[in-house]
Amino acid sequence: MANEPHDSPNPSGRWRTFLAKSREFAPVWTLLALILFFSVYSDSFLTLENAANILNQVALLAIMGTGITFVLLTAQIDLSVSYMATFAGVVAAYYTAGHLPQPWPIVAALLAAGALGWINGVGTARLGIPSFMVTLAMSLIASGLSLYLTRGRILFDLPPLSETLGSGRILGVKWLVIVAALTLLVGHLVLKYTRFGRYVYMTGANPKAAELAGVNTRGVVTAVMVIGALTAGLAGVVGIGRLGSATPTAFDGMLIDAIGAVVLGGTSLFGGVGGIPQTIVGLLILGVLRNGLDQVSVDIYMKTLITGVILLAALVFNILFAGRKEA
Repeated sequence: MANEPHDSPNPSGRWRTFLAKSREFAPVWTLLALILFFSVYSDSFLTLENAANILNQVALLAIMGTGITFVLLTAQIDLSVSYMATFAGVVAAYYTAGHLPQPWPIVAALLAAGALGWINGVGTARLGIPSFMVTLAMSLIASGLSLYLTRGRILFDLPPLSETLGSGRILGVKWLVIVAALTLLVGHLVLKYTRFGRYVYMTGANPKAAELAGVNTRGVVTAVMVIGALTAGLAGVVGIGRLGSATPTAFDGMLIDAIGAVVLGGTSLFGGVGGIPQTIVGLLILGVLRNGLDQVSVDIYMKTLITGVILLAALVFNILFAGRKEA
């Protein structure tokens, strides 16, 4: 009697599944390992007060990172978001100093940021210029506008709402953290439960297939660029309230952290993979790492080096996984 055929395990299939799961859960395990490590070496790390400090430290990055998540999911990148945040903060303070009735300075700031984002989108989606180049140029434009409006000076006249949301509290919780949480929540709901959210993933995963399915991919790319600019503008408007002033370089240095946090969480640089939950994990990794290094009194220069090495490792892992996926 002939032997009955039977299924045999497929080693290559199991290996691909393992790689996919590793990429999915690696950021979570990294976060847990960091928490465990710093808890052992610092008695003050695992406290409610320090947890609140970490959330406050990453709040502005969270607002900015929400928009960056949308952009990366479409396989684009925006190198101008931190400069747009600075520009929006300057616009809000500039028009407040000019006695424009409230809340119009904030509205003007968000509209100005959104307009720059729209230009990014048109340049990328309609004109076919790589988003890297368009947004690099826009970073210079936004920076130049900030310098022009301030003439290099510090502006101290801030919208009252910016001061409240940037440094105020409600029931012991900072408004800044609440704004960040709401921004992340709205971003997640849009990506998870709306048709536009599905189009974002489709555009990033396979733009040609998305177009064949009837998706206006150019419109989607333009929209996510505007979303990225608006969240950057919101971060700037709230951030000046936290700082107590608006300067022409206030948030310029946040670019690497904002993009790095999103990538650390597992959102792919090549589009179609990731989301807001992953961004939250990435934000916490960055926040826990920097806070923990301060807790154990690591030299400030070594702290920067360690953070850079971890960000580089995340980028390499991201690219290697994308290469295996395409193969």
